[in-house]
Amino acid sequence: MELQNRIESRTATVAVIGLGYVGLPLVAEMAKAGFPTIGIDLRADRVDAVNRGESYIEDVPTEELRPLVEAGKVRATDDYSVLSEADCVSICVPTPLRTGTKEPDVSYIISAAEQIASFIHREMLIVLESTTYPGTTDEVILPMLEGVGLRAGADFCLAFSPERVDPGNPTFRTGNIPKVVGGITPLCTQTACAFYGAITSEVVAVSDTRAAETVKLLENTFRSVNIALANEMALLCRKLGIDVWEVVRGAASKPFGFMPFYPGPGLGGHCIPIDPYYLTWKARLQGFDAKFIDLAGEINGAMPSVVRQIVADALNDCGKPIKGSRILVLGVAYKKDVSDSRESPAVEVITLLRERGGDVVYHDPYVPELSENGLRMRSVELSDEALSSADCVVIATAHTCFNYEGIIDLAALVVDTRNATGEAGTRAEHVVKL
Repeated sequence: MELQNRIESRTATVAVIGLGYVGLPLVAEMAKAGFPTIGIDLRADRVDAVNRGESYIEDVPTEELRPLVEAGKVRATDDYSVLSEADCVSICVPTPLRTGTKEPDVSYIISAAEQIASFIHREMLIVLESTTYPGTTDEVILPMLEGVGLRAGADFCLAFSPERVDPGNPTFRTGNIPKVVGGITPLCTQTACAFYGAITSEVVAVSDTRAAETVKLLENTFRSVNIALANEMALLCRKLGIDVWEVVRGAASKPFGFMPFYPGPGLGGHCIPIDPYYLTWKARLQGFDAKFIDLAGEINGAMPSVVRQIVADALNDCGKPIKGSRILVLGVAYKKDVSDSRESPAVEVITLLRERGGDVVYHDPYVPELSENGLRMRSVELSDEALSSADCVVIATAHTCFNYEGIIDLAALVVDTRNATGEAGTRAEHVVKL
């Protein structure tokens, strides 16, 4: 196909649908590789920011994006008609779960595919990057695109390549993470491999789109299951009077056969709390009960309630109920050093504590304002006053400014606050951790 020649010569025009945590880094990498790149998003604030050369994603510094925009290598729009000039299209839209049922919501994928079908042309590569259940690419997208009379593998190419973005990771970025690729046909796989080979040194081809879709689900289900084990171990260690963090550190010293995972208040982010349910949903359709995966989801999903009970027990030891107690939550982003609070367990912890009448405030230097799950809050300053006025401090996210290794420092700060005032009643009575 002539398309491969355009990819190799960097003359192919790239369009990326969805300018979030996956799409914007991909736009930057494609532009840096030499491709004329167009970002498409229905959010006007994102489009305007990109066209000003201003980034809203930590992994794409403004000083990296702006020169690409000023050089004419990157532009953004909400007009899907630009797809008519695109040679390669990557779909990077959200794939949430339906509220209540936890069933896959692929409406964003379908919407993107409908737009592509309106402007598809011969010698075009379409790649889905959004995490989804096995069969989405060939069962949902393929019929929509072939419905216009063109054939995959002959007139255009269709493939799946799972995103592997790890927000806030300074070591592994879009440009140096191996890309897994599976196409509808061998030619589709070959073309997609050439496309991603322009931005990364390693492309791993698998047999088809279903295999590629399942690769992503295995990656995140692996993490969900092992985090669930760490959480259950943490609860067991509490019963036994053992420090689970000391246990994990000790086990991690083994140079083979062990990979450390850490307990926490639950799962957060755009992948791990969601992706396993895509797999178990598909399994049920095949009459298969993925018990192990479901159990991990139950354990991790229950952790915010466990944290609420730990807080209740800690306050009870001081003769106080949750109701009316001042509770300071440290960290509401779902992981350290990012501003992403999507699916953050800290949000549920705050909600549960407020439901019990707790006077809850939070501090997070990366999330100055929190607007999730009906909450509307602003971060308070982490000051001596904030600590001394708190009845309980809850470590909810391992930011580098107050990660587990810093909990002892934080506890010392609380004690120092008490000593400075000379009144035991003016300090936080408990720093709560698993």
